[in-house]
Formats: sequence, structure tokens, C-alpha cells
Amino acid sequence: MFDFSFAELMVVMVVALVVIGPERLPKVARTLGHLYGRAQRYVNSVKSDISRDMAMDEYRQLQQKVQAEAAALQQSMQQAGQAVDAGVREINQAAASPLAKPVESTKALPES
Repeated sequence: MFDFSFAELMVVMVVALVVIGPERLPKVARTLGHLYGRAQRYVNSVKSDISRDMAMDEYRQLQQKVQAEAAALQQSMQQAGQAVDAGVREINQAAASPLAKPVESTKALPES
């Protein structure tokens, strides 16, 4: 995250020792460590929330796609059902109507 060399870190520690003093330096370092840990946990929490929200958006998009496909399938099934119903009605009407012309009987051909 931060790119400090060892020499830069030593300069910061010497300045902190001079400014804060040797008595309060351990307490300040401990407090800074706790604050740093808390900040890391907060950043990780925000990252996980963002990841979760992105996943939820993906799930919503997937759900919308599935619902659209289901609606298209339902519509095609209804159209197929209507076509079958129309065919059945046509067959029923043809079967119910009297024959206009009697069927001529055909003789079987002799076997050779």
C-alpha cells in the first residue's frame, strides 16, 4: 500500500520519538495499530458489500433472462396448443359431416 524504505521508516520513528516522547510512544503506537486494523476491517467490509451487491445484480439479470425465456416458451406452447386444438376441431368436423360421395369398394388384387 505504502512504499517506505527502511531509512524513511527510521526517520519517521526518530521524529515520533522526539515529538511524542519515550513514555507515550508505546501507547500511541498501540492506538495507531488498533486504528489501522479497524480501517482494514472497514475497507474489507466495504469490499465485501460491493461484491455482494454486484453478485445480486448479476442474479437479478439472470432472473430476468430466465423469466423472459419462460414467457417465450409459454407463448410458443400456447401457440402449439392452439394449432393442435384447431387440427382436432377440423378432424372432428370432418368426421361429423356426412360423406358427400360413397366410398367405392376396391377389390383386392390376386396374388401372383
